[in-house]
Amino acid sequence: MINFTSMRLTIFSILLVVACFGIAGFSTFYSPRENDNPATLGEKLFNEKILSLDSSLSCASCHKPAFAFADTMAFSIGIGGKLTKRNTPSVLNMKNRPYYFWDGRSASLKEQALMPISHPDEMGLPIQDAIIRLNNSPLYSALFKKIYNQTVTAQNIGAAFAAYENTLETIDSKFDDWGNNIKKISASEERGRQVFISEKAKCFDCHFREDFTNDDFKNIGLFNAKDLNDSGRFLITKQKKDLGKFKTPGLRNIAVTAPYMHNGMFATLEEVVDYYNNPKKIVPDAINIDPSLQQPLGLTEKEKKDLIAFLKTLTDKKFAKREASMRNQLTSIIHK
Repeated sequence: MINFTSMRLTIFSILLVVACFGIAGFSTFYSPRENDNPATLGEKLFNEKILSLDSSLSCASCHKPAFAFADTMAFSIGIGGKLTKRNTPSVLNMKNRPYYFWDGRSASLKEQALMPISHPDEMGLPIQDAIIRLNNSPLYSALFKKIYNQTVTAQNIGAAFAAYENTLETIDSKFDDWGNNIKKISASEERGRQVFISEKAKCFDCHFREDFTNDDFKNIGLFNAKDLNDSGRFLITKQKKDLGKFKTPGLRNIAVTAPYMHNGMFATLEEVVDYYNNPKKIVPDAINIDPSLQQPLGLTEKEKKDLIAFLKTLTDKKFAKREASMRNQLTSIIHK
C-alpha cells in the first residue's frame, strides 16, 4: 500500500531544499531590494563562480580583496589548473585609467571585464554561455531586469562590472592624511618622499598624479628575448619601439600586492628597489631598455630603506593590518 503521508512529506522536503538552495546552484526566486544598483550587481558578479567554465572560479579568486584585489602568486591559477601568462594586477583605482591589462589591450572597464571570463587560461567560459547561465538564473534575470530593464547581455554584464570597479578607489592612506594636513609622516618616510621625487631616483618621472602612474608604457629592462621573452605592448601595436614595454602601474597599496612586475619575479619591495637601482646587475642583456635606466641610480642603503618606508605610506588604512601581517611573516621567514 502506498503511504501517501510519507510521500507528501518527501515531496515537501524536496521542495524545501530546492527553495532554499536552488537548482544547479541558482536561487529559484528573488525579491528586488531597494538598494539594488549596477555597482551592487557588479560586486555580486565579481564573486560569482558560475562565470567560469566549471563554476570553480570567480574574479575574486585571483583578485583577492584582502590583498588589495591582487593575487599573492606570480601567476594565478586558472580553469583546470592552468597558469596565467602574467601576474594578476590589482583592480583598485582603475576608474580613471585610459586602458587596461599590462599591455593596454583594452580601452574600457566594460570591455576589460569580459576578457578574463572567456580567456581559456583564466575562467574559460564563452561570453554567450555566460549570458545563458545568467539569464537562466532567477536571481540574475530579476536583477538585470530591475536594474537595466532588459535581459542579460554582454553589454550590461560589462557595465555592471565597470560600475562596481569604479567604486574601488582608495584615498585613505597615511600619505593622504599627510597631504590633507591631518597627520605627519615620520622622518624616514619624509626622506623617502624626497628620494621618490628626486632626479636621482627618477620614480616621479613615471609614478605621479593621484594614483602614482603616468598611464604610459615603459621597458624597464625585463625583456631579453630569452628567459624574459614577453614582448608586452609590442604584441598589441606591432611597433618595434614598444618591444618589452608594459603599462606603468599605480603605486597605491603597493606594499600589499606582492609579487611585483608583469611576471611576478620580485617577491618584496626591497627586491624591486634593488632592481631599479641597477637593472643590468640582474638582467645584463636587456633589449630596448628605457634610457633612464641604462645607468645605475646609485641609491645608498639608507635611501633605499627610506624610499620603501615612503611607499608603505601609500597603503590604504583598510589594508594596513594586512601589510603589518605580511611584514611579520617575512621577518619570521628571514630569521628561521
